[in-house]
Amino acid sequence: MKLSLAALAAAIAAFPAVPATAAGLQTAPAAQQPTIGQPSDKARASIVALQTAVKANDTAAIAAKLAAAQAAAKTPTDHYWIAKLQLDAAVASNNLPAIQQAIDAVVATNVVPASQVAGLYASLGDRFDKAKQYDQAVAAFQKASALVPSDENYLLLIAQTRVDQGNKPEAVAALEKAIQMSKAAGKTPDEKLYRNAVGLAYEAKMPNAVSLSREWLTAYPSDDSWKNAIAIYRNVNGGDPNNLLDVLRLARLTKGMQTENDYYAYAAKAHELGDFGEAVSVVDEGIAAGKLKASDPDIAAILKDSKPKVPTPADLAAAEKAARIPTAYIRVGDRYYAAGNYQKAADLYREALAKGADAGLANLRLGEALARSGDKAGATAALNAVGGTRSDLAKFWLLYVQTH
Repeated sequence: MKLSLAALAAAIAAFPAVPATAAGLQTAPAAQQPTIGQPSDKARASIVALQTAVKANDTAAIAAKLAAAQAAAKTPTDHYWIAKLQLDAAVASNNLPAIQQAIDAVVATNVVPASQVAGLYASLGDRFDKAKQYDQAVAAFQKASALVPSDENYLLLIAQTRVDQGNKPEAVAALEKAIQMSKAAGKTPDEKLYRNAVGLAYEAKMPNAVSLSREWLTAYPSDDSWKNAIAIYRNVNGGDPNNLLDVLRLARLTKGMQTENDYYAYAAKAHELGDFGEAVSVVDEGIAAGKLKASDPDIAAILKDSKPKVPTPADLAAAEKAARIPTAYIRVGDRYYAAGNYQKAADLYREALAKGADAGLANLRLGEALARSGDKAGATAALNAVGGTRSDLAKFWLLYVQTH
């Protein structure tokens, strides 16, 4: 993300030089011929004297010549040439505060385009960053950004400087601003903006890491973004056991099951909840993918206990008939879901809602079942109804419904 900048001297070289006159001022190369006017007659001699001192690097004389030129200046153009020479002198002495003061003086003249002055501030910020004067660097980049607010590169420089400083939250804030800038311009932000913002927010344990990962996923849905976004959600939420089954169901659908632990955690959770058919199918899938081994004692134990308990259609019908309380309807719905009968699972989750089940859980499971059955509108309605601690996860399921 680091954007390299030319040396400040090179940036200054792109500025209009003092124009040639009969009084002997320097002539700029043809490519740099100025569009800025001549110094006024009353200030010309003082500006020439200042230029001579700067060119000779006569540090003893520069301050006096500068004061004399500033006193003689009558027009904005006069002040520009003086500020330009003041900048040349500051660069020659590598005096960063003096460089900033001179650039501020150039800006105050309103003679040169904002984009050119922004480049000077950016180069100055780069020098401050290399000197590990990070706050001063950010201040310079902020001035550049204020002059050309449509250029997101200055925000990226701010972000990189904050990273160099070890201030990841401020880096994330700058990247978020760059993302919003792109959106406001009607563009899709570069995926690198999202990747960097998500990575830094996650490393800094920021609460918005999850929402940023979802923004990334919305803009760039792919196996990779799904895998990372779900992993961030799981880690930020500490692997909440109440949501683990629902998270891993989504990971399985989006090719986010990558490790032995992913498959084992899913199978173990399904087994714990009595979803034996789901536990067996996840283990079989993990073995086929080369992530699990049937000889592993834990895996063997899950299979040994689960296989005889996978319910038949008659078992499911009997369990449905015996259900009386809200949680029982959810459990039976889960069994139908595990069996791949998603429409029947949805019916049981609706019944659970009608009986007063936890609305967040019941609507989430209903949305999952309807998503698997192909009922996009029904799944969207159910998932939008999920509130409380499960709402973040429901938003990921909504993205699945919208993109698959």
